[in-house]
Amino acid sequence: MIHVYCGDGKGKTTAAVGLAVRNAGNGGRVVFAQFLKGRQTGELNIFEKIPEINIMRAYSSGKFTYQMTQEERAAASAANARLLEDAFKTAVETKADLLILDEVLSAAERDMIDEERLRMYVEGFGTEKELVLTGRLPMIWLINMADYVTDMEKIKHPFDKGVDARRGVEY
Repeated sequence: MIHVYCGDGKGKTTAAVGLAVRNAGNGGRVVFAQFLKGRQTGELNIFEKIPEINIMRAYSSGKFTYQMTQEERAAASAANARLLEDAFKTAVETKADLLILDEVLSAAERDMIDEERLRMYVEGFGTEKELVLTGRLPMIWLINMADYVTDMEKIKHPFDKGVDARRGVEY
């Protein structure tokens, strides 16, 4: 089935991480592909200790896309395109039970991957595996295709008061 965790609230990656741990804890094989993020995070530190979880990440300059130079953006786009291809290929080759594409919707929204290519992969992924896509704004075609769509709505967040992301909570 296809799962979409979207919206402007906190918890999209956290929900995907929880599903990865649950799946691996039940003997499943997981591919966790992370787009746009470059910081080392607590979940990645734990994932490295779980052999059933295969972590894949794209190149990151450490900047938000709006801060990147044209050259950095081109390099990041190419890396994200490769990650998209590699994540689906790895999921098939390793017979993964769960493929998570963390922040792939944001990558598509920012033209860091080709949306039509993403759609082709999603449509061809098959029905015997679980596929999770996270990011702020899902495409209408994806909402229509998905089995689960969860919108994380922000009511209030410390970031609104100028509080930066905190280790162990946001990353």
